[in-house]
Amino acid sequence: MHLPRLFMLLTALSLADMASANGPVVIDKPSGEYQLPQRAIDTNEIPLMVLDADAPDDEPLPYYRIAEDSYMLFGNIAELDEENRGWNGNAGFVVTKEGVFVIDALGTPKLGRRLLATIRSVTQQPVRYLLLTHNHPDHAYGAIAFRRDSGAEVIAHAGMLDYLGSEQLHSSVAYRRELLGSDMDGFEAVEPDMVIDPPAYGEQRLSLGDKTFVIYNSGRHHSHGDLVVQQLPQQILWISDLAFNQRTTFMGDGNSRQAIESQQWLLQQFADAKLMVPGHGSAQRAPFTMVSNTRSYMQRLREEMGEAVEAGIALQQAVERSDFPEWHTTRLYQLNHRANAHFVYREMELELF
Repeated sequence: MHLPRLFMLLTALSLADMASANGPVVIDKPSGEYQLPQRAIDTNEIPLMVLDADAPDDEPLPYYRIAEDSYMLFGNIAELDEENRGWNGNAGFVVTKEGVFVIDALGTPKLGRRLLATIRSVTQQPVRYLLLTHNHPDHAYGAIAFRRDSGAEVIAHAGMLDYLGSEQLHSSVAYRRELLGSDMDGFEAVEPDMVIDPPAYGEQRLSLGDKTFVIYNSGRHHSHGDLVVQQLPQQILWISDLAFNQRTTFMGDGNSRQAIESQQWLLQQFADAKLMVPGHGSAQRAPFTMVSNTRSYMQRLREEMGEAVEAGIALQQAVERSDFPEWHTTRLYQLNHRANAHFVYREMELELF
């Protein structure tokens, strides 16, 4: 939707009316350009946001109300670039009677500050918790804004501590500073206040106001360590990058075998969930095809690369000939599939030999 049409819609409907209809909410006249899907649940539409590098830090970002007191920021489904300014993943927040629970911090300190401004445009309740589902930049690099400006308690997987001391962190920060400039000003890696490290699929519960958040350790399937959050009593599951919607998954970190096991656990354990919110793409109601589709993609790639390794086919040849035509229309297929095939081939070498 282009800006003039969006502003006409905003004048015709109150923000509350738009939110109750799960439509996009934009506060005032935003910097940049937004083409927003009509809804963030069960849609094939894809957002396209071009952010203004000079936008003020206190300018809220567009958001969707996906359930009572529950809000989602529906990010670009794209590679990091100068147009999206690092907003290429989702985040969310839940308002309770005793404060706000935030899921992920977006991809730069500036986006973190704008996420805080978005929350403050909805509620004056204090931000009590920021949960980082995993260490990847698009989900975690805005955390320093919350540490400095909100007093929120930061929650993360124990694997975050491994990432904070890694060369991977340093190279990622350097790349983003070069590409995004002042958006990365003030960046500091944030050490969590609360570390989640129960056994696999173990849980830790937090109560806040009238809601309970059940945090599950879903293993190291996608990063140094991954978390899934169940929001009760609404039965909303924030699944982060355990499954992707409207795009091809990324398998450059983690472990594909563990990812498939975690996806099977997710589908079995939470078959009665009302809604699942991924880290990329739109939210989805049952039967949660984004999870089964992501699992099928990974299973097929493991089988294909395993057969190539056993047949003595060289890595480059195996990668070159790998092609899943039914995935061509999903975002980032051309970018991610070859990298995924390379990663899984190496995994299968280690597993088989």
